[in-house]
Amino acid sequence: MPGTIEKRLADLGVEIGTPAAPAANYVPSVRTGNLVFISGQVSQDASGLIKGKLGADMTAEDGAKAARACAIKLIEQMKVATGDLDKVKRVVKLLGMVNSTPDFPDHPKVVNGCSDLLVEVFGDKGRHARSAVGVVNLPFGVAVEVEAIIEVE
Repeated sequence: MPGTIEKRLADLGVEIGTPAAPAANYVPSVRTGNLVFISGQVSQDASGLIKGKLGADMTAEDGAKAARACAIKLIEQMKVATGDLDKVKRVVKLLGMVNSTPDFPDHPKVVNGCSDLLVEVFGDKGRHARSAVGVVNLPFGVAVEVEAIIEVE
């Protein structure tokens, strides 16, 4: 029987799957005490990697959709790390990295795509501290990558 968070995901029409294996020599998450550090999750959906450069071939709205896809990947990792999404006590911190041109000003608007979904799913437990930064490139040419720190039971 699905828990509260899984029901909320279903109500929102968000499907989570099994996360992909790491692309290099690292682990998807590390738990220490009641904190789980989740490695960066790149923008990817059922169609594949969401690639692009904000300010060149993508708008802030396109970027927000890519960041939302990162949120889904983070939730998948949370489920693997905890075994039950209802064990997530708090999304503590996000670091959102946006593949952008040097003059692109809307990194926060892009990363809102991730933040907004986490708040929709987890409610007040999804409110978090955050950094949103622009970078010259990301792995595989993806548009967005987001890492997270979560508190768990």
